[in-house]
Amino acid sequence: MTDADSFLHLARPLGPVVIGNQPVTGPLNVVVQPQALFSILDHSLRRNADQDRVIGTLLGVRSEDGSEVEIRNSFAVPHTEILNEQVEVEMEYQKTMLSLHLKANPREILIGWYATSSELNQFSALIQNFYSSQGDGTYPHPAVHLTVSTVPGQDIEIRAYVSASVGVTTERIQDSASFIPIPHEIRYGDAEKSGLELISAAKDRDDRTVGTMTDIESLERAIQEVLGLIERVAEYVNSVLDEERPPSTALGQFLLDALALAPKVEPADIERDFNNHIQDVLVISYLANTIRTQIELSNRLATAALTAGPHEGSGAAAATGSEAAQQRPGRDQRGPRGRGQPREADRTLA
Repeated sequence: MTDADSFLHLARPLGPVVIGNQPVTGPLNVVVQPQALFSILDHSLRRNADQDRVIGTLLGVRSEDGSEVEIRNSFAVPHTEILNEQVEVEMEYQKTMLSLHLKANPREILIGWYATSSELNQFSALIQNFYSSQGDGTYPHPAVHLTVSTVPGQDIEIRAYVSASVGVTTERIQDSASFIPIPHEIRYGDAEKSGLELISAAKDRDDRTVGTMTDIESLERAIQEVLGLIERVAEYVNSVLDEERPPSTALGQFLLDALALAPKVEPADIERDFNNHIQDVLVISYLANTIRTQIELSNRLATAALTAGPHEGSGAAAATGSEAAQQRPGRDQRGPRGRGQPREADRTLA
């Protein structure tokens, strides 16, 4: 071999290895939900003035094969760093909050931890080893470390890592770790996309406020966005046909697949189906309002009957009793008569 050849040096383990206790392979992809990211940013905004970064715990779900991790939630963990010499983390607080979150969301598990700084130091290794430990950690799965750069005036930079233990002795392994970057993405649904777009619309306003849109306004905005996308695609296709841009086979295949999913119907049929759907929606809305009005009217009538019924009944009974007393005054004045007492007429005859 020449001197330019490269070599791979393999070192045997320092101690005996127990089969079955080795951690599994790290995740190949990390998915971050917007609510977890907003919680991290809110924690960073509320930190003390003397803190360079804050940390917290990541919760989420893991795929069956462990290849993908989805971060859905997070909570802050108090900690203190003293002049790059000592770090103090409230472990009991972290365990208590973790148990409460797992009770509220049984389907979520411990994923790892986050820090609002891109710097990786020996304190990061200590915290990473704690979250990766057995018992209270993510073992046998490696803990995911998410760094979120929150420097004012700069774009938010997100990175995801897993770690591998390094060190010559056991003491060095506990405060050392090799961080390995892994791919990540921010994934959100249609409902979350609408909320994010509404929030982002306030950044161009001086008062940082924006009003909510009605359903019709949201539909109009969505149609305008679709029309804008169609115009961009049409402009790209025309530029490729005019040989102004180089063609892309992958993009052409994607457009072909997208157009193949569209149903082949006439515009008149689409307009007729749309009008029929609108009529059905209006009929259902009318029936729902009618049923709601009828139920409310029945409740009011029942409430009125329960409220006014006993008072009117007692008044009618009293009036009936007084009328009966006026019609038969003699009977009421005689008073009670015993069984063994003879009448006045009987006494006279005797």
